[in-house]
Amino acid sequence: MGKEPTKRVQFEMPKRSYDRLTKLQEMTEATSYAEVVRNALRVYESLVKQTANGSMIVIKLPDGTEAPLSMVL
Repeated sequence: MGKEPTKRVQFEMPKRSYDRLTKLQEMTEATSYAEVVRNALRVYESLVKQTANGSMIVIKLPDGTEAPLSMVL
């Protein structure tokens, strides 16, 4: 089985976003920024699909209560 073709993407981001990207890479032990972005894209795509289908995303807080996850699309 061959490798999937890739496309190179280069973009600029504000320092604050870059710092968040770096922190996420450290927290998740991702091997690259590209891995962080790919993982984030998969999660975001899933959330968008679910909310587009009328689902409400709910998170369980540390105290056991639940709260809806607000998303700006």
